[in-house]
Amino acid sequence: MTGRVRTVLGDRPRDPSAVWDYHEHLFQRSPLLPGEDLDDEAASEAEAALLRASGVTAMVDATPVGLGRRPAALARISARTGLTVVATTGAHRHAHYGEGHWLTALDAAALAARFTAELTRGLPVRDAPTPEPLARTPGGEPVLAGVLKAGLGYWSIGPFERRVLEAVGEAHRRTGAAVMVHLEHGSAAFEVLALLAGHGVPARRVALAHVDRNPDPGLHAELAATGAYLGYDGLARHRSWPDSTVLGCLLAVAAAGRADRLLLGGDVARRSRYTAYGGMPGLAYLGERFLPRLRAAGGEDLTRAVTSRNPAAWLSGHPPREPGGEAGG
Repeated sequence: MTGRVRTVLGDRPRDPSAVWDYHEHLFQRSPLLPGEDLDDEAASEAEAALLRASGVTAMVDATPVGLGRRPAALARISARTGLTVVATTGAHRHAHYGEGHWLTALDAAALAARFTAELTRGLPVRDAPTPEPLARTPGGEPVLAGVLKAGLGYWSIGPFERRVLEAVGEAHRRTGAAVMVHLEHGSAAFEVLALLAGHGVPARRVALAHVDRNPDPGLHAELAATGAYLGYDGLARHRSWPDSTVLGCLLAVAAAGRADRLLLGGDVARRSRYTAYGGMPGLAYLGERFLPRLRAAGGEDLTRAVTSRNPAAWLSGHPPREPGGEAGG
């Protein structure tokens, strides 16, 4: 499967013309974000269409197990809008689930079995502790995940997070799938890379999400030198920093010779920020507002690296699908 990307509508060859948003959420629900649920298929489809109209043609939906995923809806939205979508398995940090959630009680072996099944056999219609029927594409095929995710707290990797990292490592060894790690405020990046390496995940297969929430271009260049991808997704957060800060970090890393390690996304992730849900600035902000600034400041080749070549390289490489059956384990 090297050179192919596992999307919600099946495995696809790398498309050199694709423009990727490496990190968004079309569906999400978390106790940490009360009132911000993304749970309306029609609204999420309308938002996906706005992203597509802005010139972005592909995205990773980064919602992992237990946080409101709707894989069959992702497949329908992808088919209707023409937006390529990659789904995610794995788990977020413990705080997104709270005490008593069934997922946080699983050991590393059970988590690894679930994640692997979702990458190779299919995603369940509903996330539950017991096996569920598989979600299906409009054509009747199972919807598969294409990315593994783990999450950390702020300078904190607790027992659940460590089990998830171990499970992600096992699932990656079995499948070769790309790995995304949520870094809370950009913290603990070297630490999580070391842990993942101990579980068999090389840095070159890891995307460090939210690295720009610690806007330190020197640190970013050091992280890029490990081979890890840097996920810049802090756009339109002007209360914390202007877009020029994110752009400056990205350009500095590129100038240090690490343009091939950069990814770009929005991680808008809240209904109050989605145009189709009545908020702003919406998913189209990336294509309409930020990409023109990147192109003007960094040139066309850097823009293509960040939005096309790098995400395709990060996402490529999966084993053959396994025959049907139920997801879970």
